[in-house]
Amino acid sequence: MTFEELNLKPELILSVSELGFVSPMPVQEKVIPFLLDDTERDLVALAETGSGKTAAFGLPILNTIALDEKHIQALVLSPTRELCMQICKDIQSYGKFMKGLKVVPVYGGENIVAQYKQLDVQPHVLVATPGRLVDLINRGKVHLENVRTFVLDEADEMLDMGFKDDLETVMQQLPENHRSLMFSATMPREIAEIANNYMRDHEEITIGTRNAGAENVEHIFYMVKADDRYLALKRIVDINPDIYAIVFCRTRMETKEVADNLIKDGYNADALHGDLTQAQRDTVMNRFRAKSLQVLVATDVAARGLDVNNLTHVINYNLPDDIEVYTHRSGRTGRAGKKGISIAIIHQREQYRIRKIEKIIKKQFRRELVPTGPDICKRQLFHLIKRMEFAEVNAEQINMFMPEITAKLSYLSKEEIISRFVSLEFNRFAEYYKSAGDINIKTEERKKKSDSDKKPFDKKSDKKSDRKGDKKEDRKKERKGRAEENKSWKEANVNPFIEAKKKNAPSKRGKKIRLKMHYGSKQNATPRSVLGIINNYTNDKRIFIGDIEITQHFTFFDVYADQAEKVLAAFAGAKGRGMKVEMA
Repeated sequence: MTFEELNLKPELILSVSELGFVSPMPVQEKVIPFLLDDTERDLVALAETGSGKTAAFGLPILNTIALDEKHIQALVLSPTRELCMQICKDIQSYGKFMKGLKVVPVYGGENIVAQYKQLDVQPHVLVATPGRLVDLINRGKVHLENVRTFVLDEADEMLDMGFKDDLETVMQQLPENHRSLMFSATMPREIAEIANNYMRDHEEITIGTRNAGAENVEHIFYMVKADDRYLALKRIVDINPDIYAIVFCRTRMETKEVADNLIKDGYNADALHGDLTQAQRDTVMNRFRAKSLQVLVATDVAARGLDVNNLTHVINYNLPDDIEVYTHRSGRTGRAGKKGISIAIIHQREQYRIRKIEKIIKKQFRRELVPTGPDICKRQLFHLIKRMEFAEVNAEQINMFMPEITAKLSYLSKEEIISRFVSLEFNRFAEYYKSAGDINIKTEERKKKSDSDKKPFDKKSDKKSDRKGDKKEDRKKERKGRAEENKSWKEANVNPFIEAKKKNAPSKRGKKIRLKMHYGSKQNATPRSVLGIINNYTNDKRIFIGDIEITQHFTFFDVYADQAEKVLAAFAGAKGRGMKVEMA
């Protein structure tokens, strides 16, 4: 089926063609004909986020709009500011060739005076968040008596966010002869109640299986001790060099802690949580959409309305209490026919929750082992080689330098040049993971051990005592392994100056410069966190950091003179991120 076969207005066919739409997606193929052919009945459509729902209701709405009538004919409610803006933008793009069409978004967190002006002439389509809409209704600025189509988008999330009273207030303002369309990823009891109480003879259309996860999503879990969650997360990120992921945490505090640790450890990450101002939130979300961030750490509430395509992974740092929330999380990847991976980091006592989720989403999780140091080093090495292999060569700009470079490296063989190039990045991971232990919980070994414990007890040999001693020794080794892995980050990234001093070897790079960072012990500065910040800002692991001295308000550190300018420029170009570095 094509869009031309759906009996839409020529203006709409032209706009979708210009947008590159050829064949309707499954939800559009089912919903659009129903809305165009049966103009009376209400609709409940169950489809995952990112499945093309906006076009499914937006195109039929525009097909029935009377452009000469200057009042609100269609109302679309969405749970968040970001989703509200996105829906409005999409509907405007579908109606690009409908001369005189007016689509207006209204939402909280924005100056209400500006929105007042937009409503001086009532739009044909109003897209709104519940709280701001109720406010505008109470002020007499929005009039819903002529609404013919009412759309409730992301209905399950709307209820999760506590908008039930606002929804009822809005519904009471609608005329009796309006039509209601409700779109939801899941069908909890509250959604069924709204359908029964406020909808007339409604049709239910389900894309896929009710309450099931996205078809293209693979579900994986890793099992580690609770204390090893963060180490497991870092290894998951390291084994996937091209990762573009959201990491979900339960609380704001955990979100901040995980994001701060990732940033300090040199990862390209940031946090999204309820303590951010709207301006800060917009900045983080725009950076993530532009892929200048690889990993976004967020709470479920903060991530609502964040519509991002091409996510490779969704990582559950903690499983949510509500299984439907897991469905929402995992549905953010594997969109538009692409593959996605949903990962859960769990401890042994949480296995039963994996089984419960499997029953609801009707899919099996696959258990994988947290990758080892050698696994990660190999993956990173070949990722580096692949990047080099497909790097775009700007011959026009670099040809002038090639004779000098060739002469400078003439004493090296081809093999030596390749090995040195590879070592620039590979050595960091190899050094970091050289002492990294296995953090997987070995359930099979434990099972065998418990089976052997059931054998008759031999009083003559103190086997019970031996087993206690073995377990104590195992715990000791595990703690030591974790401590060595955390310690090895610092050893892997820094202090050739300190090592040189230990060996009494003079520096070959020449003069060193002392820099001052406005970040001290009062802000919990440590040598490791300072190094992570420098790595994050400069995005260059080859910057050599020398002696680090931390005072109450400042940190002083040495860099070579030929690298000082790069460090200063990196921090000078990062205004608004709250970190200042200058000459000491």
